[in-house]
Amino acid sequence: MRRPGRGVHGRFAHSARISADDTGGDRWSRKRSGYGAWLAVFSVARMTRGSIGQPRIRPSLAVLTVVVMVAVVAVAPSLSSALQELMYALTGFGSATVIVVAARRHRHRRAHQPAWLLLAAGLGCGALANTIWGIQYGLGLPGAPRFSVVDVLYFAMYPLLAAALAMLPERPPGSSRWTGWAEAGIVACTGAILAWILLYDPYLIDEGRMPGDAGAVCYPVLDVLLIAMAVRLLVAQRRLTRTHIALLVMAVLLAAADVAYFLSVTLGGAWSGPAPSVMAWLVAFTLPAFAAAGPEPTVGSRTAAGEMGSWRTVLLHGVLVLIGPAATCYALVQDEREGQLNGYDFIVPLSATAAIAVLLVVRMTIAQRQLHRHATSLTEALAEQQQLQRSLRHLADHDALTGLPNRRRLEQHLASPTPRAVLLLDLDDFQDVNDRLGHTIGDQLLLAIAQRLQATLAPGELLARTGGDEFVLLVPAADSPDAVSRANSLLHLLRAPIPVGEHMLHITASIGVRLPDAAADVVHRLGDADLALYAAKAAGKDCVSQYDPAFRTRQTERIRIVERLRHALNAGELTVHFQPIVELDTGTTVAVEALARWLPPGEPPIGPDRFIPAAEDSGLIIALGEWVLRRACADAAPWHRANGVTLTVNVSPRQLADDEFTTKVRAALTDSGLPPTALTLEITEGILVSAGHHSAQALAHLQTLRADGIRIAVDDFGTGYSSLAYLRVLPIDTLKIDRSLMPADEHDIRQLALVRAVIDLARSLDLTTVAEGIETAVQGELLHRIGCDRGQGYHYARPMPAAELAAFTASTVLGAA
Repeated sequence: MRRPGRGVHGRFAHSARISADDTGGDRWSRKRSGYGAWLAVFSVARMTRGSIGQPRIRPSLAVLTVVVMVAVVAVAPSLSSALQELMYALTGFGSATVIVVAARRHRHRRAHQPAWLLLAAGLGCGALANTIWGIQYGLGLPGAPRFSVVDVLYFAMYPLLAAALAMLPERPPGSSRWTGWAEAGIVACTGAILAWILLYDPYLIDEGRMPGDAGAVCYPVLDVLLIAMAVRLLVAQRRLTRTHIALLVMAVLLAAADVAYFLSVTLGGAWSGPAPSVMAWLVAFTLPAFAAAGPEPTVGSRTAAGEMGSWRTVLLHGVLVLIGPAATCYALVQDEREGQLNGYDFIVPLSATAAIAVLLVVRMTIAQRQLHRHATSLTEALAEQQQLQRSLRHLADHDALTGLPNRRRLEQHLASPTPRAVLLLDLDDFQDVNDRLGHTIGDQLLLAIAQRLQATLAPGELLARTGGDEFVLLVPAADSPDAVSRANSLLHLLRAPIPVGEHMLHITASIGVRLPDAAADVVHRLGDADLALYAAKAAGKDCVSQYDPAFRTRQTERIRIVERLRHALNAGELTVHFQPIVELDTGTTVAVEALARWLPPGEPPIGPDRFIPAAEDSGLIIALGEWVLRRACADAAPWHRANGVTLTVNVSPRQLADDEFTTKVRAALTDSGLPPTALTLEITEGILVSAGHHSAQALAHLQTLRADGIRIAVDDFGTGYSSLAYLRVLPIDTLKIDRSLMPADEHDIRQLALVRAVIDLARSLDLTTVAEGIETAVQGELLHRIGCDRGQGYHYARPMPAAELAAFTASTVLGAA
């Protein structure tokens, strides 16, 4: 790239013109060597299949490229000056072209596209200068003027390359933008000291040598700028990739080649520079093409040079600080010994050393500010972590909706030695609020109740929410009247209407009370309070129940009954007995009621009053009810075909809440052959309330089954709600009068009036009446006299197995006939 002749144009060329021998085949072979360099550079772009943007390196092509490059670099020093110039030009243009194409196609290059374009522009400037001079020199034109556009292109290459290196680093978040520039300044000052001491002072100032090509003097200074930007890249880029390493090597090779060129032309050597310089220039201009076209390693790849560690930064600073003074001392001793000491020997090194000191102070200040920012960030992060830990601890011990202590916190307080009574409060029918108004209103109601309860807390009391609509109040040790009185005050407080949004809600609660007991642990005390709450619910809600040890006995018995009943269903210990229902005017058996009986082998029978409630509570009533229905239908089908006797089966509210209830009833009828008109389903009059939010589904089942021909009866009428509204809403055909309304004789005027009123009501609604619990003939005669249709009780027959009932039914039907 240096050309001979006057002025600053002589770079990369030999001082002699092309001789007459450089003709014919020999000249053509040298031209082919130049084309080989160009092909070697562009082969990088062909190392991919399809395009540069789809990296898939072909090993054979990569090896061929390396071989061609080695051959070109080895042959280049022996070529003529003109061919060398053309080779430089082809290499520079080829690298610039590869960079531009890669910057457009590779997505990982687009983020730094301006830097890559500057790099291509720098290489293009150098290549254009070489082209101009190679053509001029190859055509044998006279030497160029002392300064021309060629020199401008040569000198422009270095700032462009340096600017590209300056734009490549990605500044990590939180780091200062001036860190890399301070490092670059320190390196530049150190490089200036070394250039002065090792090159300019000994060869130009002391020896008085000034090469004919004054441009050779400028290149080491420009290299200092390039090396400074390379060091900035090294410092600012936390993780170096193969791309960065290739560009750093390019800067080092250019600097080394230019220094060798400076020494060569200063000492009167060849204007084209020594052979190592020629090879270094070629390799340096080829490396950017490899850097641009090569694949980028994935993020976090350890194939990169690694992060700039703190120990490397300290080592770099130490070396840079020591190089200047050490080189200055060496130069002063040498100049003093040779008698060539002058003012420049002090001014230049000391000025540069002073600049290094200032830049080091700047660098230290930046580092201190970064440390301060990091310390501040760490302090803030620690504060946030502590706040987060406090929040997590609060969430772990408190309810998210109401902010009250949760069950975990409650158990911690209960575990303390301070004796406290436990008041377990549960809202009555809270699920209806969620079903009718939505969970948002339900949550607002819970929050309003929590605030109302919390406002009445006395010193030493603790209110907690244990989940759902359950609250627990811990009251300091008190006797039974005080605890029950406190519970009643809570019930009175909750009976007042609660405004929630646009609604005015009325809510009641049930409370279970457990007094302090040092012998009971936390779990048992809460469990006892829950049993007391269960008793309050069973007593009709909106009341207080105090724990009694009998509750736990009954609970244990209920659990044991449920487990045994589950086994009994599978073991065949259950059976169905039937009690006749007769026409009061004729005494004819017209229907039978199916009743479940439990006959465990080797034990006395277990009464329905024990296992039916347990089955209801556990949900086992669904399976038990289906079994009774299928068994009763199968037994009653032959009786109906023979004597026209119909079947009545009790249905639990839980069964009506089952989505498949209608399907199960139809399947039982189909499998047994019993017609729908021969089946009556008995429900309690509180079915709408007992079914809760499933009441609509229960009504839908009953209406569908009634449309099939199945009859519906209300059992135990007169003991529950006894509301005329239920008679209007429920799709019923029969009223069964509860045994508690049966008059003892004709002198029991009040009972007789009640029964007559029910019978008259049923007759007005076109309903059939059935009196339950008829124990004597007098009762049967009285009921018949006041208009009751049918009767059922021990006076007529007790419940009996299917085999006995078949004979009984046949005899009563035939006898009546």
